[in-house]
Amino acid sequence: MNVEWMRGCATALVTPFKADGGVDIERMRALVERQVEGGVRLLVPCGTTGESVTMSDEEDRQVIAATVEVARRRGARVVAGAGSNSTAHAVSYSQTARDVGADAVLVVAPYYNKPTQAGLYQHFRAVALAVAPLPVVLYNVPGRTSSNIAAETTLRLARDFENIVAVKEASGNLAQIMEILRGRPEGFRVLSGDDAMTFAMIALGADGLVSVASNEAPDLMSRMVDAALEGRWDEARALHFRLLPLMDVNFVESSPGPVKAALALMGLVEENFRLPLVPVQAETRERVRAVLTELGLLKETTHVAA
Repeated sequence: MNVEWMRGCATALVTPFKADGGVDIERMRALVERQVEGGVRLLVPCGTTGESVTMSDEEDRQVIAATVEVARRRGARVVAGAGSNSTAHAVSYSQTARDVGADAVLVVAPYYNKPTQAGLYQHFRAVALAVAPLPVVLYNVPGRTSSNIAAETTLRLARDFENIVAVKEASGNLAQIMEILRGRPEGFRVLSGDDAMTFAMIALGADGLVSVASNEAPDLMSRMVDAALEGRWDEARALHFRLLPLMDVNFVESSPGPVKAALALMGLVEENFRLPLVPVQAETRERVRAVLTELGLLKETTHVAA
């Protein structure tokens, strides 16, 4: 399956909530517009950064539909988060994402269940068969799921199912990532799931990034990824090190706490979360403010309180 468009910087979008806890669809549309204006052409709603595990099926549908609406008008693509620790639910999520117009789905390894490699294979097989020919992106993030999709399993899925087209790798295990890069079938995409690992992964042959930091700095992150993909290594390296403090501060507390605090400081969202997540500590917010100021991202903006 040809997914040449699945390359470059994608943004794992935050989900803006109102003070009453409801999803703020108008702010969601505005965030997507800002991403496209900043050079991002791949949008990823309803992932980890989007607090999707606290959202209802209908809220997921609304957020994905709003993202698709803006993306279609602006020439961007949507890879919708559609994972669950229930295979039946992941299938249902993925079918809904397909029905509202997503270009692909991002399916995380089941969390909490701790399936074996055989169980992981069957989980992704079920989703791929249920939504074919819609492209499916595997998402490996052991720090969140307590299980790891082994390179052998990723490669087997890539070979066995034409519509399993990519993996978002956030294991932090370069040896595993290199095994996937070395053994992947032609056209299978490998995307970094960790901002700070992206420069190194692209140097090894990866195709791009699903980014948290691009929520705050879409232009700078997309420029860094594009420069690396085009072999302009000095420019990419300089941007990588310039952005590294932002990449780091986004994870000093549980994500998306810091990135949502940053967007509130920038006047783009209200700093509202769904429990069990809560606003970041004051010390963290000041660290976020300092990094944003250094990057020039706080020009004439006002903090939007919860």
